[in-house]
This record gives sequence, C-alpha cells and structure tokens, in this order.
Amino acid sequence: MKLLILGSGGREHTLCWLLRRSSLVDQVFCAPGNAGISSEATCIPLDLMDFIEIKAFCKTNNIDLVVVGPEAPLVAGIVDYLEKEGIPCFGPSADAAKLEGSKIFMKELCEKVGVPTAKWAKFNDHQSALSYIEAQTAPIVVKADGLAAGKGVVVAETIEEAKHAAKSMFEGIYGEAGLEVIVEECLVGEEASFFAIADGKTVLPLATAQDHKRIGEGDTGPNTGGMGAYSPAPVLTEEICKESQETIIEPLIAALSSEGIEFKGVFYAGLMITEDGPKLLEVNVRFGDPECQALLPRLKTDLLPVLFAARDGELENITLQWRDEVAVCVVMSSAGYPGNYKTGSIINGLNNIRQTADSMIFHAGTQFHGENIIASGGRVLGITALGNTVKLAQRKAYELVDKIDWPDGYCRRDIGWRAIEDD
Repeated sequence: MKLLILGSGGREHTLCWLLRRSSLVDQVFCAPGNAGISSEATCIPLDLMDFIEIKAFCKTNNIDLVVVGPEAPLVAGIVDYLEKEGIPCFGPSADAAKLEGSKIFMKELCEKVGVPTAKWAKFNDHQSALSYIEAQTAPIVVKADGLAAGKGVVVAETIEEAKHAAKSMFEGIYGEAGLEVIVEECLVGEEASFFAIADGKTVLPLATAQDHKRIGEGDTGPNTGGMGAYSPAPVLTEEICKESQETIIEPLIAALSSEGIEFKGVFYAGLMITEDGPKLLEVNVRFGDPECQALLPRLKTDLLPVLFAARDGELENITLQWRDEVAVCVVMSSAGYPGNYKTGSIINGLNNIRQTADSMIFHAGTQFHGENIIASGGRVLGITALGNTVKLAQRKAYELVDKIDWPDGYCRRDIGWRAIEDD
C-alpha cells in the first residue's frame, strides 16, 4: 500500500516512523515533511490547505490512504473533500472536527448531554468579557474560541491578567480564532490526556499520556504547544479511564450521531482529574503533539489496519496490544520560544546517536541547509525513550538530549516529574 501523511511536525514523524514498519506498507509519502521525516518517507512540498493539489498527487500516485496529522486541514474539511473524490482518508469530517475547531461548539454540546466540564461563559465583544471577568475571582481561564496552534488558552493568576488576555484576543493576537472568547472557571486537579479511536459507533481506547504545556520547569511560565510528555499517565487509572469513556467520550460521540454526524478518527480528551472525578477541558480530533511521540512507540499492534477499521466502521473487531514500558518524550525548542525565537541555527550530533526501538528522535521543526540540519520552528526535536519506570525512561531521554550539540536549543529538565513523585 501507498500512504500519504499530511503534516510536518513530531506527530507526523512518529506516524511515518510507525506506519513505515507495517508489513502492509510499500511506500510512505509525507507532505510537506521535515529533515527527520525524510529518512522515513518521501517528502513532497504540498500546501496542506490546497486540497486540489493534494487530490491530484493522490490520484497520480495511487495513494491507498491519507492520514491527516494537524487540526487545521481537518477543521477545513479535507476528509470530506478527499473522500468525495474517492480517496480513502483517516480523520473526522469537518462537522465532527468542530469539537476542536470551536470551543464554544464543544462546550454547548457538553451542556446538551451533561458532560462534566468547567463552568463557562462566551463573549463576542471586549467590554462584555471584561465586565464578566471583573465579577469573578482568580485564577480564571480565558480561551480563544478557534484554533490557535495550542496557544489560545491563558490560565490567569490575577483578574488583571485575565482582562489583558481577553483584550489581546479581541485585538487579534490569534487572528479570527479570537473573534469569540470563552471565560471559564479554573478547575483544580491533575491534567492528563485520554486517547481513543472511534468509527462512528464503537470507541476503542488507545492509551493515556500527560504532557507539560508550560515552558518552565515545575510547570511554570506561559503555555506552549507542549514541552514534553509521558505515557501512560498514572493519574488515569483503569477506573477513571472507564468513567471518562462512559461519561465524556461516548456521550459526545452519541450527541454528534443524533445530529447526523459520524465521528471517525482520533478522539483526544484533555481531562482535569478533580476531587469530583474527571472533567473535560478540551477535545482534540487528532493525535496530540508531543503526546503522540510518547504514545505510539508503546503500540505493538500494526496501526494501519486500525486506521482502516475506524474509517470503515469496523473497530468492534479490533484489539490492541501495548508495551508495558513507560515512554518519556522531551521536547527541544529554539531559545526564546514561545515568544520571539530565531531559526536557522545548526543542530549537530544527531548522526552520532544510535536510534533503537527503545530510543528515538522525532523531528518537529527542522530542515536541511546543504548537508546541515537546521532549526526551522519553535519546537524542533522530540527525544523519546522507553524504560521500565518513568525515572529510567526520563534518564535515558536526557542522556540522548545531552548528546545533541545545539547551543541555541532549550529543554525542560523535569519532564515526567509528576509521575516520578507518585512512584
């Protein structure tokens, strides 16, 4: 089979790495890809939002399945478009992807079916939002309604910080994503991610992960797209996973179904585990990044038949096997991220690192400049290692980090600290 993976980040590198190892796969293409992905797939310079160009490539190259990595083309309807053109595609339709594309849509659906989530209010003008915020107590959360590359959420420690966040969103810091804003209570507990794959009627649990969104150690500083992750997440016990599936994921998928919308794809539930049980923070409709880099290296089952079963409504026939080991992924970013950062710095030492089934480096923001690999984004590398314990996997990951010669790179040194504290 021939596959096309859409995207250029660490998530897509992980998907290429895993799917290329399937006995069913003959060739993998990735668009647009990056320097690391080029060792696993043929990189093609396609625009992810140019659906006509992608369709033409698929037709010319007889692509058997398109796997969509990032959220933007999903929300824009690439799955609907390609399927209409007779090209098999893994991922949710545009209507189903609204669970991620609009936080207001997600919250209203939660209210409709009684899914536990934070108390909230929505606003489409600055003054109303400010008046509401002034009547609340901090900490409080301010969110842009639309897609903001994982950065449209501000957990404000003071009312003034919340007012500034709302003002910035309405002034266009996140473009059209901030035309409407949510203000919600700040839930107290431990945050974790529960992943499942759905085919419209069956929900197949994948595994759990916990990421570190803040730039600073101890989970401090501004939010980022993710500075590291580990899987599984100890806080998500078997009992909590069962409760989350029955009270959050299945009711939302059923609610969509009642409106004639089939959810087929990855259902990523961002949860806060509170004293009252799991509550939903957000829904993503694709593999997380960097959670994917910790999650998928633990999967023993061939992923490709699972993706086809989800698309074809046959997940009830699928069982999954997972490695018992813990995986830890440490993200290296360009210095200055998530604020202003420079690109173009040379990354040395990557070729001297022996990658195995227990240790690997996934590229997120890299490209070739001559024979050199250079940083081309904010989050640049995801260094993943597996071990029998979180502490062992963490140690192995940082041993790999220390072999990379990149003076302009930055990483947190405490990825997995919550799980190690719980050991």
